[in-house]
Parts: sequence; structure tokens; C-alpha cells
Amino acid sequence: MNGKSKLRLSGVAGKAFTYAFLLFSMFLALVPFAWMVSSSLKTETTMFVFPIQWIPEEFHWDNYQKAWTMMNFMVPFTNSLKVSGIITVGQVLTSITAAYAFAKISFRGRDKVFLGYLATMMVPFQVVMIPQFILFRQAGLVNTHLALILPGMFSAFGVFMLRQFFLSLPDELLEAARIDGCSEVRILFQIVVPLSKAAIASLSIFTFRWQWNDYLAPLIYLNDKSMLTLPVALSTFRMENLTLYTLIMAASVISLIPVIVVYLFTQKYLIEGIAMAGLKG
Repeated sequence: MNGKSKLRLSGVAGKAFTYAFLLFSMFLALVPFAWMVSSSLKTETTMFVFPIQWIPEEFHWDNYQKAWTMMNFMVPFTNSLKVSGIITVGQVLTSITAAYAFAKISFRGRDKVFLGYLATMMVPFQVVMIPQFILFRQAGLVNTHLALILPGMFSAFGVFMLRQFFLSLPDELLEAARIDGCSEVRILFQIVVPLSKAAIASLSIFTFRWQWNDYLAPLIYLNDKSMLTLPVALSTFRMENLTLYTLIMAASVISLIPVIVVYLFTQKYLIEGIAMAGLKG
């Protein structure tokens, strides 16, 4: 066997090992989700049967109806949809404008301001949650969705992500638009934004998923059951029904549906945005 054949065989073996590792990792990631879906369709007595019965002998679809009714699911579902939707739209808009300024507009101290803004990513929420709670309580925002929406509409990560993408856009294109008399706002929304759909879609997905699953902030600021978002409502439901495991699993499956649907419809833009966001920096 010559050197080229050995090299080719080594490359094939390396790819096979990589694919096998990825398939195994995917299997490990999907097993808990598959068990949750399977358990949501069982009875309490068959849920913990060993070995695991992945496909129930009888599907108990009424578990979903019971969980929906007992939890009054529509209220926290609507609250989460409202908060996550508003924050996603607001954060995308603020990130677009700030990223454009940091990437394509020259002003004194631009890089220093950007580094300072970027440094806020190193400060965990646990450090600022107490002073932030005191501030919101004095402003009368506790137990309102504004306590979640206002800080959620600004993101250093979103600015950084879009700035990296905007840097890859040719300056000559923007200069030509300025020569034609376009304002910066028009350049941003008629030239830059249409060229950045993949990155913007990726940021939208990340933001929506993060806000939909956020547990700590709603736990701190929301008190009334009518104001709770889905993660806190699920936790409350679990504590109130410790032995109704199948209903808890059914409620958890329902809560994942919006995120799964959003991902399925936007996965193309997500993959493209991740691939292109760090090309130039």
C-alpha cells in the first residue's frame, strides 16, 4: 500500500470516527427528551418500570389535557409568549443600531466604549440582581412584566454578534450610498439589515430561547400567579403535585413546543448565521 492510499485511508477513518462520535453525542442528548415524551404518555405505575418501556402499551393522551387544565396552562404560556416576543424584537432592534454604530460609524473613543460595553458580559446576573431589584421596587415595577422586558431589551452579546457580521460587509457599498445622499438610518435598514438576515435571525432565535427558558428573573420579580411565566409556573406545578410525574412530564413537553417550532422553521438561518458571524473581527 503506497503513501497516498494510507493517507486516504487515514482520512476516511478520521471522518468515520468523527461521525460516530457526533452520532453518539446526539444519542446521549436525545435520550432524556425521549424518556420525557415517553413518560408523559404513561401511567404513574408504568413510568418507572425497569427496563424502560420506551413505547407504552397504551398511550394516555389525556395526561396532556389534565396537565393543561390543572396548571391553567394558557395564562403562563401567554405571559411567556408576550415577554419573550417583546424582548426579542426590542433586543434585535437595539443590537442592530448599536452594532452598526460600533462597526461602521467612526467617532472618538468608539473602540474603548465598545470594550467597556463588552466587559459587562463578564458580570453575572447574580451580582446585580439585588441592586436591580431595589431599583425596580422603588420604581414600582416589581410584579410587572416591565421588570423583565426593560433590562432584557439590551444585550452586549447581541451587539457583539451583529458587529462581527457587520464588519464583514464592504465599506465601499456604504460609502456609495452616502455619496448618493442616503442617511445613516436609511443605509442601516435598507442596505445593512437585508444583507444580514442570517445573523439577525440567529440572534432572534438565541434571544427567544433564552427568554423563554429564563427562570431566575421571573422568580425574583413576579409574585402573582396571573403574572408568572412558564418556567416558574412549571416549577410551582411540580412542587404542588410532587407525585404526579406523568403530568409534570406532559406539561414540560408542552412548554418545549414553541422553541422546537421556532428552531425547525429557522434552523437554516441559525446555521448560516453561526458560520458567518465570526468571519471578520
